[in-house]
Amino acid sequence: MTSTAAPSRAPDTLLVLLAVALVLAAIVPFVPAGLFAPGQPMSLASFQPGDSALGLRLFSSSAEHPGLLNLFFDGFTSGSRNGAAIGVIAFVLTVGGAFGLVQASGAIDNGLKRLVANFGHRPRLLLGVLFVAFSTGGAVFGMGEETIAFLALLLPLIRRLGYPPEVGVMVTYMASQIGFGTSWMNPFSVAIAQGIAGLPLLSGAPFRIVMWAAFTGVGLAFALRYATKHRRAADKDAVGASRVAVAGTTVSSPPNGGSPNALDVEASRLGWVDHAVLWATLATVAWIVWGVTVAGYYIAEIATQFFALGLFAGCCAVIGGRISANGAAQAFTDGVRGLVPVVLVIAVAKGMLGILGGSDPHAPSVLNTGLYAMGNAIAGTPELVAAWGMLAAQSAFNFFVSSGSAQATITMPMMAGLGELVGVSKQISVLCFQLGDGLTNLVMPTSAAMMGAIGVAGLGWVAWVRIIFRFMLLLMALSALTVAIAVGIGYV
Repeated sequence: MTSTAAPSRAPDTLLVLLAVALVLAAIVPFVPAGLFAPGQPMSLASFQPGDSALGLRLFSSSAEHPGLLNLFFDGFTSGSRNGAAIGVIAFVLTVGGAFGLVQASGAIDNGLKRLVANFGHRPRLLLGVLFVAFSTGGAVFGMGEETIAFLALLLPLIRRLGYPPEVGVMVTYMASQIGFGTSWMNPFSVAIAQGIAGLPLLSGAPFRIVMWAAFTGVGLAFALRYATKHRRAADKDAVGASRVAVAGTTVSSPPNGGSPNALDVEASRLGWVDHAVLWATLATVAWIVWGVTVAGYYIAEIATQFFALGLFAGCCAVIGGRISANGAAQAFTDGVRGLVPVVLVIAVAKGMLGILGGSDPHAPSVLNTGLYAMGNAIAGTPELVAAWGMLAAQSAFNFFVSSGSAQATITMPMMAGLGELVGVSKQISVLCFQLGDGLTNLVMPTSAAMMGAIGVAGLGWVAWVRIIFRFMLLLMALSALTVAIAVGIGYV
């Protein structure tokens, strides 16, 4: 889960949130803290305006009303093992470490090389297989930054086949983000958002699976059409080097004059470690589906399932001689380290909710007052209009917070509550979040992963946006249509 993206010139998400926290701390003393009457359904009619504001605190010994300087600590320690923030933080770090071990085993890399070796002589089929594979990775594992290394590996082959470098971005990073945004089980977005909204994990999966298949099909059609239209004679000089270095990591590329499937063909022959880890990954996905739907597993159990996968992958890699025992421990640590920035943002986000008085609808909070105000503003509008507004809000918010986990932590307490006030189901609220968050990662200049991917391909942000802005408009139109269908069928 480590990032190889180039540093962004945009303000760091953590700095943005700290600035927002300062603004909120200045506003809170002047806004009455209201609540929704206990024992009654949450509605505009049940709102009780507060008699007084919470007041400004720089420091507080009370966990219920933390001060500004308590932001980090209380943000880290709020909640329980089954909820934000401490449960979510533990979940994110555990899954990150597990994915670090899976990647260190080399099974994912070798599996992709095998795909290239098998389908490299049929370029359109190769592009299609890669697109579906990375979309699946985004849906199941939340792939994002990881695609950059794979893009570097595949880019020389893409060029040798006569395709421009942006095609490589499309079948790796773009595909992963389409999968990320339409996932039915992404542990870093859907699972966290559903947990915060109080929904059973993986609930509503059949609708989301159909959505994922439809969006993946549309994305694949666009990528293949673009690739066919812009294919040219192979430029072997452009890929003369036999190795490509990205962010300090060296990955193999085919030697000059090699066949399309010469991309490390020897390594493409899967060993027993690769077979074991890949089959274990599929078994883990099936185990998670069974656990959530049958046994009532929640984030603590899912984190343990992923940890079991990582432990198995690490043991296989050590026994197979691919890494040492110390190397396995380091891989787990690196996987955890790669998600520390996300954890910090989650902690600050929860700390901000604490400054506002918390997210309990039945306790005095500035958040409740804000929900009541927004609910009144859109009261009387059709459910579909309200849902479209929530989709637009999530899409815009992704400019400031591009992390799915962090955005879920920040926005879902408010969006789930707002949806409840105006008649939008929590499931649709989560749907608006994941579509708004995931798909806009394709164009947001504040996304380090996106900037890193197009940087590896030698593209500037403006050039990339020119290439895909019509496709982005199509994706947003499809998102609006998907939300409309969800509202029409009463998606809950």
